Formats: sequence, C-alpha cells, structure tokens
Amino acid sequence: MANAKTVHEVTYDLLRSLGLTTVFGNPGSTEQTFLQNFPEDFSYVLGLQEASVLAMADGFAQATGEPALVNLHTAAGTGNAMGSLVAAYRANTPLIVTAGQQTREMSLCDPYLNNPDATLMPRPWVKWSYEPARAEDVPAAFMQAYAVATQPPAGPVFLSIPLDDWNKPALGPAVLRTVSRRVQPDEDRIRVFADRISAAQRPLLVLGPEVDRAGAWDAGIAFAEKLRAPVRGGPLSDRCSFPEDHPFYGGPLPLTIAGISEALSGHDLVIVIGAQVFRYYPFVAGDYLPAGTELLQVTADPHLAAAAPVGDSLIGDVGIVLDQLRSLVEVPTNRQAPAGLTRPAHGDLPVSSAPLLPGDLYAALSSVKPDDAAVVMESTSTLAELITWWPTRRPGSFFATGSGGIGWGVPAAVGIALGDRARGVRRTIVASIGDGSFQYSIQAIWTAAQHKLPIVFVVQRNGEYAVLKSFALLEETPQVPGMDLPGLDIGSLAQGFGCRTVTVDGTEGLVSEFKAALEADGPTVLVVPTQPQLPFLG
Repeated sequence: MANAKTVHEVTYDLLRSLGLTTVFGNPGSTEQTFLQNFPEDFSYVLGLQEASVLAMADGFAQATGEPALVNLHTAAGTGNAMGSLVAAYRANTPLIVTAGQQTREMSLCDPYLNNPDATLMPRPWVKWSYEPARAEDVPAAFMQAYAVATQPPAGPVFLSIPLDDWNKPALGPAVLRTVSRRVQPDEDRIRVFADRISAAQRPLLVLGPEVDRAGAWDAGIAFAEKLRAPVRGGPLSDRCSFPEDHPFYGGPLPLTIAGISEALSGHDLVIVIGAQVFRYYPFVAGDYLPAGTELLQVTADPHLAAAAPVGDSLIGDVGIVLDQLRSLVEVPTNRQAPAGLTRPAHGDLPVSSAPLLPGDLYAALSSVKPDDAAVVMESTSTLAELITWWPTRRPGSFFATGSGGIGWGVPAAVGIALGDRARGVRRTIVASIGDGSFQYSIQAIWTAAQHKLPIVFVVQRNGEYAVLKSFALLEETPQVPGMDLPGLDIGSLAQGFGCRTVTVDGTEGLVSEFKAALEADGPTVLVVPTQPQLPFLG
C-alpha cells in the first residue's frame, strides 16, 4: 500500500470528474491541508470575506447552471457566510460548502478553532450537513454531497472536514455516480389540472423563479399565449420567468396577503407555476384568495407544495408540466388577449441634474444598456422603475436575492460574471445597488477588479434605507432609528479596492460614463445621487 493515493488526491480526482474545478474561498489555517499542492487545472477565486465568497459561488452556480464548490474557514468563517447561505438555500442554488475542522487528535479537548458541533451551525439552511466519521469516507461524502445538492429541489449542502484527514491513505478510487435532476410529474394529476384550467373563464397565470431556473422560459411563453391569460410575477422573485415587455405581462404581485388577494380579484382560477404561494411580507391581514377564486400550484419543491395555505399542488419539473399542459388544455376560441402593463412612451429621454429620480436614472440608462446585459437587482425601492424602463426580455438575465437580506447583490454579480466567463459567454453585468446594500459586501468589488470583470455597479446614493421606511409606514412603526446614511464616500471606497469610479452629476453624465464603463477593461462603480423615494409595497 506504499503507493496508495491519499484522501486529498482521490478527492481532487473526483472533483475533476464532476467538473468542480473552481473553488471559491478565503483560506484559513484549518483549510490549508485541503488547498495544499493546488492543481494547475483548478481555479481558486479569492474573496476577502466569507459572506462575499459564498454569494459569489451562488452567482456562479446560477449563471452556469452547475453546482459550485465553496471552501470556508471553520466555525467563525462559516458564521460569516450564514447570511449568504440563507439566500442560496431560498434560491435553490446547488452549492457544496466545505469548512475545515480542527485535527481529530485534539477535538476532545476543544482546541482553538474547533467547531464541536460543526454540522449544526448551517442548519436549517442546507439540505444536508455532515462530518465524515473516518478520513477514508471523505471522497464518498463529496459524492453524496453532489448528489444531494443537485437533486430537485436543488440547494446547498455542507461538509465539515478535519484538517488531518487529507493526508491519510484512501481506500481506493472514489465511486462516481450520476443522479436525476428532473422529477416526472403525476400524469393523471396533470390531466386533472388541465381539465380545471380548460374550464376556467378568467384564469391568471403566475410564473415564478423555478421556470427560469429550469430553462422553461419559452415553454412559459407558449403556455401563456395558448391560454391567452394575463401573466404576473411572484412577489419579490429572485429570477424573472417571463418577458416583462410582453403584452400579457401585468407586473409582479404585491407582497401582503391583503394586497395579493385584491390583485387576484376577478379571476376564477389562479395557476401558480414555479413559485411559492406566496412570498408574503409583512403581515397585512386579509383573505388568502378572494371569493370565487381557486388556485393550482406546480412546483418541484415538496416543501413549497406543503406550505401553501390554499390551493391544490402538483409536484414535478415545471418545464415538463408546462409542455404537457399546453398540449392538453383547451381554450375558448372567443377569449380575448389580455392587456399588460401601461408603459411610458419612449420619446425624448429626461435631462436632469443630480440628485436624480430613480425613473430618470433607469430611463437614461435604457438608451445605452446592451440588449443582452444581465441585471442584478438590489435596490429594492426602485424595482417598479426598473421593470418600467429595463424590462427583462431574455432568460437567465435577471437576478435578485432569494432571502430578503441585503449584501448579496454585489458579490453575486461578481459570481455571475465569472460564471459567464467559464461558459464562454460575453455580456455586461449591470448591478443596480442601493447605497446601504453596497456597504454590506463592498470587499467583493476587489475580486471583480482582480479578474477584470465586465460589471457596471450603479450605486444609487439616496442617503437612506428607503425600502425600510416604506415598511415602517406599512407596519405603523413610527420613529424607527438608523434609517439614514449620511457621510458615505462610496467613490473613495471603490477606488481603494481598485475599481474605476465616477460620481455622476446628471443624466447626460450618467449616459456618457455608462458608455465608457462598457468599454473599460474591468469593473466600474458609478455613484449616482438620487432622490429618496418610498416604494409602494401593497
């Protein structure tokens, strides 16, 4: 057995076979035995803080459609990453998250950097959490982690690996297995759903993030056009699953129980495909459905099916279901096509000085943003203006946090750009970020600068947490402290991390500097003073 491979060698052989050759991390002492003799055919993406590291991997996995590998430091580093882990879990992003652990020989005496209950920390925000009982089990644990992460509903998994495991002799080569990534729906139940949809007089279609993640964008359009029904997006969706300039599109649903019930009024059947029923927040009491309205839900996630407070659910791959429903549903020939959003006439673009209205900002950029650009949205208070002026027209080109926490957007944009590069796609990433959100993970722009990524960070400097002020009004909570953000010099901070940075003085300067950013060899941070504006949350 003198020539037997080590656990380290066998695991890297397995990772190579699985295509997991990009590692996102911030190296710590308990991870160095994993990273030793790092192979030349692997890439290491360095982030300066673990929350950014995990969100970068999230964006990378979403852009490539494949799982990503994350290497975190033991307990404290894993704790730093927890907020981003929540977002990855809510977005069904397949991640294999690893963390170093103290050496087995010392674990009983609880040494420095030990994590005595390592598998508990990431729960409940992972599908599976495990620390191998033996060093020899490490490669098999990675294979199982890959299987769990990629099987629907996809999501992150966690492995804690003691640092002394890597140099132990392996039992032999790792066993490579394949698993299914799609769930075939119950065909009898699909026919029942098709009959109910055919019988509906005034149906409404809600297409959620699972549709885009499943590559079913075209299937959703085809089904909506056959049904001739209005289409809405789910509340605060992390992906866009229908072209927002389509004449059938009516915008996203509001957030509250009462608001959604009002929006569904007048429809006898609501068909929710690839979304939760619903992402409610905050609590504003009302009926879940208006009188006379029924609901059908299609999702690949058994938890979302079980958690729905109303309606009947079908579990299965949403792309398969959309194709089968389109062939089965019969639509009255006299049904009129719906009218979508009312959009402003695109005549002369606004010319104004800073601070700009959010609508003027998006209107100005709409004339120069490349058609194939992807948008990362973390300026929640300006979402309505974004949809009006920058409607998403292509699959895989709108991304937002799945958790509701802020600080995801900046590193996720970095990960998406890296994912594009890995799959040979050239496009600009436009990250619309609030000035408060930008502070949470500003260190991620250093990674963007190091890799010379084609990202334009449009930072809206309104000096406040505008969306929180709207929630304070909705929840009737006056005089909440900490809502204003004076004294932030975003431009100087961005320059310090190595980014090209400009503060614009109006719409004309914004257009000019955005054009220059598109030609730059690397990322640009555009700081745009904007007027505070409270969004309607419903």
